[in-house]
Amino acid sequence: MIVKESTLDQTLIALADPTRRSILRRLLQSEARVTEIAAPFDISLNSVSKHIRILERAKLVQRQKNGREHVLSLAPEPLDEAAAWIDEQRTLWSSRLSELDSLLSPKEK
Repeated sequence: MIVKESTLDQTLIALADPTRRSILRRLLQSEARVTEIAAPFDISLNSVSKHIRILERAKLVQRQKNGREHVLSLAPEPLDEAAAWIDEQRTLWSSRLSELDSLLSPKEK
């Protein structure tokens, strides 16, 4: 699977913060209004909105406007792409490390 570097970068940046990961966990349950997302956090609504914008930039969250209400939902595709990239890296490095281990292991006579 080919993942564009900028997309992967944005996903990893978004996942790097515990507040943003918490927002994503909440959205796994169901879509929610921005004010519902912000309620459990001991930070300002403006700060939560900044976290949400980072998640939107990474395309992990979609926003729908219903009048004055903003409803957020999870968009898991970037998570799937990042997981696939991580799996590819794990496979590549596991193989390389196994080869290195074989080269460095004492030879049996």
